[in-house]
Amino acid sequence: MANTPAQSVASRKTALNSTHRKMGARMVEFGGWDMPLEYSGIVPEHMAVRTRAGLFDVSHMGEIEVEGKGALPLLQKVTCNDASRLQDNQAQYSGLMNPQGGFVDDLLVHKIADQRYLLCVNASRREADFGWITKQNDTGARVRNVSDDYTQLAVQGPRSKAVLERLTAVDLGALKYYWFTHGEVCGVQSLVARTGYTGEDGFELYLPPSESERVWNEILEAGKAEGILPCGLGARNTLRLEAGMHLYGHDIDEETTPLEANLRWISKLEKGPFLGSEVLARQAQEGVKRRLVGFQMTDRGIARDEAPVWVEDRQVGKVTSGSYTPYLKRSIGLAYLPSELASPGQRILIEIRGKRAAAEVVSTPFYRKPKN
Repeated sequence: MANTPAQSVASRKTALNSTHRKMGARMVEFGGWDMPLEYSGIVPEHMAVRTRAGLFDVSHMGEIEVEGKGALPLLQKVTCNDASRLQDNQAQYSGLMNPQGGFVDDLLVHKIADQRYLLCVNASRREADFGWITKQNDTGARVRNVSDDYTQLAVQGPRSKAVLERLTAVDLGALKYYWFTHGEVCGVQSLVARTGYTGEDGFELYLPPSESERVWNEILEAGKAEGILPCGLGARNTLRLEAGMHLYGHDIDEETTPLEANLRWISKLEKGPFLGSEVLARQAQEGVKRRLVGFQMTDRGIARDEAPVWVEDRQVGKVTSGSYTPYLKRSIGLAYLPSELASPGQRILIEIRGKRAAAEVVSTPFYRKPKN
């Protein structure tokens, strides 16, 4: 995992913290939380998700409920995607915006019903996002931080459906990508979403924290025949990077806009004004001066986060995310480059331990899951 966090005794803990420790997980501080980095190793965990199934505890993520007549108008104001397009039991990826067109956070918006939405936000931004939405609330919506009401588990990989089918009567085959439903898993009432952060098929489960350990153990037991492995943040990071997915605080932040980050598709300018929409409209018309690109190393070496990026003798950017990826067996990364240098095939140099190694800009995502 790039930029492995240092251990901390003051971190917050998920309901599964003692379970991870009993299983011998290597624990690290991440976003203010004491989380498993790896169990059996980043490479075997990564490969399990790409080829079989993996189970992640992602309960550090935050959940915010937005309800009432003012719920949709508030979401339309603070997010860049168009929440009015959502049907009941549908989710969308979006950006929580500031007036400068930058990301307060990226998030998932779930439409539970008319006038009721559940937002899933990043762990390190839980309180900040809640505070920002509350500050912008001029529509009379009810906004609640319900993060502590949920354990969130992610079952990811091509065999994830086969694993979960042993534990639920929910028709998982009928659940489309970025849709969700409610039903029992291991006898526990849960929200079951066909979403994930790995580039694979998979499901994310939201359930009461009191049932965490039992459900965790039953999923691992049911998945033995499929070769399931418990997985940590290390594999989660390399998997999302292969899939070209953004990490808040690295690839996007309050200083980057969706158009710069190649997320024009979540910027629904036609829906009407929202925070930062004037900036995005101007960028859409005039073009952006820099763009987030993918690259792969052509020389030996692993590009790490923050590594300077050069073209000839001019520093033109820095790596936002970089790693060697176990499935593709390549050193890849993301970086912001001037738009005129952002086309696939562009030769660049990555500074690694004081020396410059060759790389080239490539299209993203680096990995796409095979079609069934």
